[in-house]
Amino acid sequence: MEQTRSQPHQHAVKVRFYELDPYGHMNHSVYVQLFETGRIELLDSVGLGLHDLEVQGYRFVVAQIATRFLASAVGGDHLVVETEVLEVRRASSRWGQRILRVDPRSTEVGFQSVVEEESATQGFQKSEILATQEVVAAVTGTNGKPTRFPDFMAERLAPYVVDATD
Repeated sequence: MEQTRSQPHQHAVKVRFYELDPYGHMNHSVYVQLFETGRIELLDSVGLGLHDLEVQGYRFVVAQIATRFLASAVGGDHLVVETEVLEVRRASSRWGQRILRVDPRSTEVGFQSVVEEESATQGFQKSEILATQEVVAAVTGTNGKPTRFPDFMAERLAPYVVDATD
């Protein structure tokens, strides 16, 4: 089964000095935080803010994380966190993410330029992949027990779901 790429959600950040380790690289724990922020920003952008979901009786609970570190970010780097949903399951979802270093000269204020196609991938001009992450997030009720993935959530996430085709 071949997957076609949807347009990923993009969230721009700049590496701050206090996020650096003693070697001048962004600390590995910050990558995980940025990935979390990317998922939260995607959810907020489609009207599925965590507080709103809690009021409706639902929670996203991370069940599994796999992170690959490919290159180091350094202070002042401009980064973009790309997030998409790889799969919606019965009571969970699988998310794919990557952090890119981008050339700030190729973007407008806030990094919100028109995204240009590079080869077979979507992304900012002159970008480099620094890290990737895959997350499995379970859907639970506020009681912590797994629950079926609600249709309204799947519908709102649909623009960011990678299509699986034969």
